[in-house]
Amino acid sequence: MEATADRLVKVYVKIRDKRSELAQEYDKKDAELKEQLELIERELLEMCKLVGADSLRTEHGTVSRKVHKKFWTSDWHSFHNFVKEHNALDLFERRISQLNMQQFLEENPDLLPAGLNVDSKYTVSIRRK
Repeated sequence: MEATADRLVKVYVKIRDKRSELAQEYDKKDAELKEQLELIERELLEMCKLVGADSLRTEHGTVSRKVHKKFWTSDWHSFHNFVKEHNALDLFERRISQLNMQQFLEENPDLLPAGLNVDSKYTVSIRRK
């Protein structure tokens, strides 16, 4: 049997739908397990707090309590100026904004940053009829 574009699209859509269905099932079951883990973590944190300990050793494992900090800014302009003022570029993560880089290169085709790598490839997208 010859593979026609119509047949390939039909099979592609069927496989994509099945993957989506499996992903939804997985996400639902995983969310339930994650909720159970979070409940247990809260209980263990409370136990550590009650006894004033940063770790609890049990027969099945050791619980370690630590402070996790997360930083963000609500004023990017001021933060950017702060970084420049203190020459603290290491406060940023090293990644390139893909959309902004693409737009910059489209608007400035003669400007190419040293060391910039580009990976281009054709892809297909399939829409259901």
